[in-house]
Amino acid sequence: VLGYVGPVSDYDLDRLEDPDQLLRIPRFQIGKVGVEAKAETLLRGKGGAKRVEVNATGRVMRELDRREGTQGADLQLTIDSGLQSYVQARLLNESASAVVMDVTNGDLLAIASAPTYDPNLFVGGISTTDYNGLLNNKFRPLASKTVQGAYPPGSTFKMMTAMAALEEGLIGTDDTVHCPGHLEVSGRKFHCWKRAGHGWVDLQNSLKQSCDVYYYDLALKVGIEKITAMANRFGLGVRHDVPMSAVTQGLTPTKDWKQRTHSQDWVIGDTVNASIGQGYMLASPLQLAVMTARLASGNSVSPRLIKSVDSIEQASGGGISMGMNENNLRKMRRAMFDVVNDRRGTAYGSRIIAENMRMAGKTGTSQVRNISAAERARGVTRNADLPWERRDHALFVNFAPYDNPKYAVAVVVEHGGGGSVAAAPIARDITLQALYGGEPPLESYPTKDRGRVREQQRVLRNIEPIANIDGKDQA
Repeated sequence: VLGYVGPVSDYDLDRLEDPDQLLRIPRFQIGKVGVEAKAETLLRGKGGAKRVEVNATGRVMRELDRREGTQGADLQLTIDSGLQSYVQARLLNESASAVVMDVTNGDLLAIASAPTYDPNLFVGGISTTDYNGLLNNKFRPLASKTVQGAYPPGSTFKMMTAMAALEEGLIGTDDTVHCPGHLEVSGRKFHCWKRAGHGWVDLQNSLKQSCDVYYYDLALKVGIEKITAMANRFGLGVRHDVPMSAVTQGLTPTKDWKQRTHSQDWVIGDTVNASIGQGYMLASPLQLAVMTARLASGNSVSPRLIKSVDSIEQASGGGISMGMNENNLRKMRRAMFDVVNDRRGTAYGSRIIAENMRMAGKTGTSQVRNISAAERARGVTRNADLPWERRDHALFVNFAPYDNPKYAVAVVVEHGGGGSVAAAPIARDITLQALYGGEPPLESYPTKDRGRVREQQRVLRNIEPIANIDGKDQA
């Protein structure tokens, strides 16, 4: 998040029209990436100057004028240091990212990518060996995956397809679709993740069990333009204004976009793929957290990373009402609640059992490749049968508490396999850490998980001291 500083280079000077003379001081350092770079001018201030008269030998005879320098500003971030430390420790040994956002004001309380790196390596100029080691690491430690990573959102996108259909009045919550395990469109079979099918499902059951065919059918009714427009309203396909490096816009495709970019016509199969967050659809973990916060609140919540400048509070990201039909939002929230808390829900294994702290969420698994017919013939159908780089990404989004949303969380585990297995447990642990302001009691977990969680908590305490989160403890 903070990034790092390093010596001023010729490239840095060439980018500036009138560089401050401070930058010409030997070994002077400036922000290179992250907040250090984006807020560089604000943090650095301006150098002063004085003009003097000297004699032929260079002796100063008198001072002609002086311009005092101005001190750089003090910035307070919204990041909660205790929660951030916990999230970073919890993601250890994963190629992953997680975002925790305050639903009420948009504050980013934690925004962590793993694996990370030591920023001190860059301060004096990093060695070629160290830099190549980071650059060639397949887990990409140099990337801020929370804002730079653009992933197919998978089934976490299904709420957008459903909201587009609901707001257009094209479906009712009791309308059902039959899922035999696939839907044939234009002579091609689009498979559901459950090969045997889900049978007849309505909106609530389709989200709870993550039935793909239900959303394929919706896509044919709604169309890509309305699906994309709804996704944009919820913060997908939008480059959010946070002071971090290389913030991605993601991608919410349209017919015109495909024609401009690929010189190809949009086909109905593209819409079917997009309806479940596949195909051309791409989103960052930050965007998924924004989407979830907007679903939870019904407001146009925007992410905020800088809390104050010289103790002056910055504008809240709480936003205003999105103007959505409140009944439709309630239906989506209730369906997300069932995903986690109903026995048939895809994230039931990662539920919170503490009263008044239950969460609502959605699992997602996004393919990074298609299994070929030849692979199927050889029996290669599972992620475990594939090299790490070809396995599916695992995603999970959630908000909590369900009855009075406070936090929205998004987790992406690169090539982690299923969202319910790899991402949901991490998101549940992070959510509880935020809700309790520190290590949660074991009683908040299902009984079967408590032994594992007890050992996990012991290990995490040794990785990073976990400070209590009390609202005052902020970086």
